[in-house]
Amino acid sequence: METLWTNIQSYLGEFYFPDIKWTDVIDILIIAYVLYRVLLWIKTSRAWTLLRGILVVALFLLIAVIFRFNTIVWIAKNLINVFLLTTIILFQPELRRALDELGRKRIFSKLFNFDMPKVLEENSLNDKSIYELVKTSMKLSKEKIGALMVIEHETPLGEYINTGISLDATLTHQLLINIFEKNTPLHDGAVIVKNNRVVAATCYLPLTERRDIAKSLGTRHRAGLGISEVSDSMTIIISEETGGISVALGGTLYQDLDEDGLRKQLSKLQVVKDDKTSRVKIFAKGGH
Repeated sequence: METLWTNIQSYLGEFYFPDIKWTDVIDILIIAYVLYRVLLWIKTSRAWTLLRGILVVALFLLIAVIFRFNTIVWIAKNLINVFLLTTIILFQPELRRALDELGRKRIFSKLFNFDMPKVLEENSLNDKSIYELVKTSMKLSKEKIGALMVIEHETPLGEYINTGISLDATLTHQLLINIFEKNTPLHDGAVIVKNNRVVAATCYLPLTERRDIAKSLGTRHRAGLGISEVSDSMTIIISEETGGISVALGGTLYQDLDEDGLRKQLSKLQVVKDDKTSRVKIFAKGGH
């Protein structure tokens, strides 16, 4: 028996077993998760197309090194810094969006901020605001008056609010209909709603750069999608040509909504407090 155990030990001694600690396991899991999220982000964004182009260039340089194309290798070595800077510039919109999404996750806020439920309740839509927005949308849709209404959620929209005319008025359907009435000073641009108040009108929004959008969709729809890609806001879009009602949220466009469909979309920005458990439930896409 002792001889058998000795043979097993001598056999296993030929293999190398690294000294793995629990910190090493955590380190590997963190790196694996980060790589997974990066690959998932690249696959679901325009960065995937750019990455394929970079891989083609890298493959060409590898061939140049293997076959000793000295001139090409020398040029690549001297332009490596410029290439890295160019890559950062090309990926700038995607990097900004990724950092914005990371900031919206509120990882540390959920751990240490005990006032989070109160803040979320202040930023949520109440029943009166939903009623006013739905009534406004149905009225504008019936008369085929184009409109663009952005509802701020957690991501601040200060830079876009500053591009318009400050109002800070109570949210009512009479006010919104008057704003979007044709040939009025405030009808052009977007209205931004914050904390259940109309804070600004005639605001300029970023246009989406996506190419998979139907050609029939105009500037309003592109602006609505654009603001939804850089924030967690919700945008109501009324088509001037067809009177159709659409909602842009999280980079997705929900088209041809009726009254119930619009109300259902708006309810995603509501916070409902459960008195039994004293918890706050957020019915928002990707909610916390």
